[in-house]
Amino acid sequence: MPFRSKLSLGRRAAVAALALASLGAGWAHAQDKTTIKVGVSVGSGDQIFEVVKKVAARDGLTIQVVAFNDYQLPNAALASNDLDANAFQHQPFLDNQNRTRGFDIVPVGLTITAPLGFYSKKVKSASELQDGVTVAIQNDPSNGNRALLLLQSAGLVTLKPEAVARNNATPLDVVANPKKLKLVALDAAQLPRSLDDVAIAAINNDYAGQAGLSFERDAVLKESPRGPYANIIATRRADKDKPWVKKLVAAYQSAEVREFIETKFKGSLIPAF
Repeated sequence: MPFRSKLSLGRRAAVAALALASLGAGWAHAQDKTTIKVGVSVGSGDQIFEVVKKVAARDGLTIQVVAFNDYQLPNAALASNDLDANAFQHQPFLDNQNRTRGFDIVPVGLTITAPLGFYSKKVKSASELQDGVTVAIQNDPSNGNRALLLLQSAGLVTLKPEAVARNNATPLDVVANPKKLKLVALDAAQLPRSLDDVAIAAINNDYAGQAGLSFERDAVLKESPRGPYANIIATRRADKDKPWVKKLVAAYQSAEVREFIETKFKGSLIPAF
């Protein structure tokens, strides 16, 4: 009888171990999300993700798209677990947000390059700018720096070399301004509306599209499409190696999405993958 009891205990232990292993496997499987929320910019971002959603669905991943019209919101939503990923920003913007707002968000894949342009209702080219006119740029550090670099490339201003090296130039870093341009910094979303009041304004591609502006047709100053500002898919650091992240990136970087970007946007957006 003692022998049989000992054997019974051993069997019970084995069954318990198998049950725990099964539960552990089930828990691990549950971590492989099949539905995710991705934050994008209103306009081209959600248009592209309509194609991404279809490709991802074939791989068993359902994507719910959340569109934002304010660049300050998608990283905050991701950091607070309201999103699983976002796809709206370039690396310099993310670096600045991580540094200044304490986020721990990392890039996991490249998406598009959206060349920055200056637009105008008053002039057809930068050479027509009169002395003392007002020029509007973005008030966030990364895009403001980007706009100032574009003005410098056109010979309209000269920036402190150390600010250029740090990639964080502001109007305070302008050391030469031969036309005495009045530089004003505004929220990126307000820049299209500023065109009635300023000579030229730097406008990000998504906001330009919403305002009916075309980079190829309307921009009076154009950033090179092969510059350093490729956009990215980003996640929380803890999630970067999850299987669903790989599926998301693969869906975006698919042949179908590349063809859609090239056909739909005709050079105003360029695949960066």
